[in-house]
Amino acid sequence: MPNRRSWVLLRGLVREQRHWGNFPDVLQTYFPNDEIILFDFPGNGKRNKENSATTITAMSNELRAYVSSRTTGQPVYIIALSMGAMVAVEWMNQHPEECAGAVLISTSLRGLNPFYHRLLPSNYLTILKSIIFTEDINQKENRILHMVSNIIASDSTKSEEIVSHWIDYAKQYPVSAINGLRQLIAAMRFHVPALQPDVPILVLRSLADHMVSPECSATLARHWHLPIETHATAGHDIPLDDAEWVCKKIVQWL
Repeated sequence: MPNRRSWVLLRGLVREQRHWGNFPDVLQTYFPNDEIILFDFPGNGKRNKENSATTITAMSNELRAYVSSRTTGQPVYIIALSMGAMVAVEWMNQHPEECAGAVLISTSLRGLNPFYHRLLPSNYLTILKSIIFTEDINQKENRILHMVSNIIASDSTKSEEIVSHWIDYAKQYPVSAINGLRQLIAAMRFHVPALQPDVPILVLRSLADHMVSPECSATLARHWHLPIETHATAGHDIPLDDAEWVCKKIVQWL
């Protein structure tokens, strides 16, 4: 195992690197000698004026170019949430020699589960309002928090603080409706690869995920015979709800 690893952190649909919250800091405490690389897909964060890709392959290629410019060529570890995990799968599938391992959190792949598991029907309207239709930004971010979080969302003080930050991000770097739609199309189109990537992979899920059925992660783990860890109460965004749990599971896996 190398003395200094590089960790690449990938967010999900229409979210930027700041939406990781304190997770990078918590991860750094577990791996103080390692490098943490944060990335925004085109259309998100400081890149909100760029056009989002409509394929996961294009997103992967963009990511690889970014990472290669910031590392020495040593294979990297990936921690990826939701749509970000799809990009990680594509990267590992096309260029396994560049990836030392990956942690896939709360993800789903077309071809393994029906569409109503990949995005639970109770969230269809929320996604449409968040991505396509204009609405009050405070209402939107509160709605998103309750869609992806259970633990933080149940704490009024913490949830108000998180939503306040998210509102600031959205005001500073708003994601356009067209870019949100382009990212959604990319995620919907991505299909499980015919062959399993030749890279060590850990799958993390929560039984209380109200956005994507936890069965999607279980199906992926069974399909590729991967280790899987299950949180009992966190929401879709497990690193937000319980960063310590995620880091401990990564340490055990390594």
